[in-house]
Amino acid sequence: MTKSKAEPTDQDLDAPILAEGVDEEPVESNRRMFEGNAYLLMAGLATLYAAFHMIALNGVSISDWTGIEVPLLPQFPLETWNFRIVHISGALALGFLLFSAHTFSDTETAPKETRLMSLLAALLIVPALISASTAIGFRSLIGSGTLPEMSGLTTWGAFPGTEIYTNEVWWFGVPLLIATFGAIVLGWFERRGRERFAASDVVLALCGIVVAMYLIAIYGTAARNSVGTPFVPIGVAFAATAGAAMILELTRRVAGLALVIITGVFLLYTFTAHLLPGILTVQNPYSWQRFFGHVYSDAGILGPTTAVSSTYIILFIIFAAFLQASKVGDYFVNFAFATAGRARGGPAKVAIFASGLMGMINGTSAGNVVATGSLTIPLMKKVGYDKKTAGAVEAAASTGGQIMPPIMGAGAFIMAEITGIPYTEIAIAAIIPAVLYFVSIYFMVDFEAAKLGMRGMREDELPKFNKLVRQVYLFIPIIILIVALFMGYSVIRAGTLATVAAAVVSWFTPHRMGLRSILKAFELAGIMSIQIIAVCACAGIIVGVISLTGVGARFSSVLLDLAGVSQLLALFFAMCIAILLGMGMPTTAAYAVAASVVAPGLVQLGIPMLTAHFFVFYFAVLSAITPPVALASYAAAGISGANPMETSVASFKIGIAAFIVPYMFFYNSAILMDGTWPQIARAGVTATFGVFLLSSGVQGWFLGSRSAWFLRIMLIFAALFMIEGGWITDLIGVGLAAGIYFVQKVLRPDPNASIPVRGAD
Repeated sequence: MTKSKAEPTDQDLDAPILAEGVDEEPVESNRRMFEGNAYLLMAGLATLYAAFHMIALNGVSISDWTGIEVPLLPQFPLETWNFRIVHISGALALGFLLFSAHTFSDTETAPKETRLMSLLAALLIVPALISASTAIGFRSLIGSGTLPEMSGLTTWGAFPGTEIYTNEVWWFGVPLLIATFGAIVLGWFERRGRERFAASDVVLALCGIVVAMYLIAIYGTAARNSVGTPFVPIGVAFAATAGAAMILELTRRVAGLALVIITGVFLLYTFTAHLLPGILTVQNPYSWQRFFGHVYSDAGILGPTTAVSSTYIILFIIFAAFLQASKVGDYFVNFAFATAGRARGGPAKVAIFASGLMGMINGTSAGNVVATGSLTIPLMKKVGYDKKTAGAVEAAASTGGQIMPPIMGAGAFIMAEITGIPYTEIAIAAIIPAVLYFVSIYFMVDFEAAKLGMRGMREDELPKFNKLVRQVYLFIPIIILIVALFMGYSVIRAGTLATVAAAVVSWFTPHRMGLRSILKAFELAGIMSIQIIAVCACAGIIVGVISLTGVGARFSSVLLDLAGVSQLLALFFAMCIAILLGMGMPTTAAYAVAASVVAPGLVQLGIPMLTAHFFVFYFAVLSAITPPVALASYAAAGISGANPMETSVASFKIGIAAFIVPYMFFYNSAILMDGTWPQIARAGVTATFGVFLLSSGVQGWFLGSRSAWFLRIMLIFAALFMIEGGWITDLIGVGLAAGIYFVQKVLRPDPNASIPVRGAD
């Protein structure tokens, strides 16, 4: 849970609006705030972690540059599995040291420390060190050349009855599980000052490193080929069990319980599937050793979700951290105020504009709400929006940041990894859907402002546009990123160039980035990456369950059966699954899971792969504003002071047109840039008009005046005719709209008329 920034006071709101600190890092309520040497240690570790990824992804090797072999320094690029294992291990170690198992009170100055719990936790270092020393011994044994080889790979004979098997069980596995689960449980009860390390967290950080030490050693042998089979080494199952438990605990600390509970349900399903009826059943039960030996592989935790978090996501988090150092977020929001602030209901339109811009550098809906909503929500309330609507507008606008090219949050990178479709094609295909999303929200808030007679903001309340134009060079890093991508550079190279550009651009601002600022940016990136890495790894557990049990294929067969009745019914069912899976989950995890369960079935229906995955991705994003569990709406309600459930219902209403857009590009693929330019242009224009009609019908405001209830219904029908994109349906929709306009202007029906209801009495 993040803390929102303080709301501006009435006195502040009378002064000219100037955004400051919108891209400052929010401090979570369970984040430790280290001081002195402890802070320097954690800052150094976070900096090293982020810089390691930047160096590794760009293939830099110190020994290649200097000719000097540095002991223990890995050669880059690392072998893929090893790189992902180190990626997760580093996030676990950093995450446990930085994020407590419990929240800290703002008013509590000196919390009562639980010395007994700390002592018990400290004792768990002993089994953790035993496990670590055993893993080091295994590594030495493998490198000694004494083990037999098969096809050029060292064999790992961890069979029952052998010395290796005994050591894996009693000197590696059992001590590791004792340390891991003991530290997790004690962490729930241990209390230490916010500026101090907790003994249980230190043990968990050590266990995360031990898991990596063992897996890197064993996966370098022929034993790697046995992953996913009953013959996987018992030590891999022990390491995977401990690793999965730590991933779940860290996810609980940084992302809440929702994803942990959903993952727990999938884990329970794995071991009870043979007892279940119908499509959920499997023929034979899975053993603990086989499942956990399977889950910590590229079919699970080390699969597509971690592949993306260890490359594209962390690279763009570093990019965002560099942009933060040059205060680009402040500039984006001020630019939005200067551009849209004078329109009626100005702050709401600023929220749309600013959230779209911030979405390019912020990978989460809730994070986007916190960044821009602390400024826009109080201003919306000031110009006449009630607090529920103010929060809902910000939530809906911030959610759209996830589908805004070129970065589109983390989900687009996972889509590229899963589908094999180049990221540039995905970014291009996302342009019209993103425009439709923000246009629909713009119409909704504009019509609301028109109905309520709201004013825009005065000239003296806004930043000076002329001054902001002189700083337009702050867009250069984004422009370089886009240009590099479309010139054919890899995403990693384009992201690296944009990051360097962000540092160079800062030299023309008061926030010049020197060596200290660059190190600080890497530190911020290391900390910011922990949540998304934990979430991606946790989603990988679910993906592992789906790949092992084949439950995704069974859902695909259900979709095929439904399509035999109605293809629209199959799409509706797929939409419901994507939204349900996404409720309470960050976009990245929601899409990763839905892509495994739903998208294959849509592809089997004959839907093009890009369309199928965009359909799922869109609804995974929209789950952030879909009641009853809407993370973005809840974050906005925390700032606005409104009821969270009422805010989520209001945000669902404001974003209602967006729920129609995926059906639009299903029926007309030109919306995803698939077709000739005239087809694409017509699809974009007619879809925009359809969104306009739908917004008019929902809000009851059409072309300058309020609409009667029956005209609102007709407007919604006209909008639905615009979905298919065919000439006949488009003409019907336009004809209905023209008829509605004629009735409204000539016959002037009473907009307050109600539906007559006669009772039985």
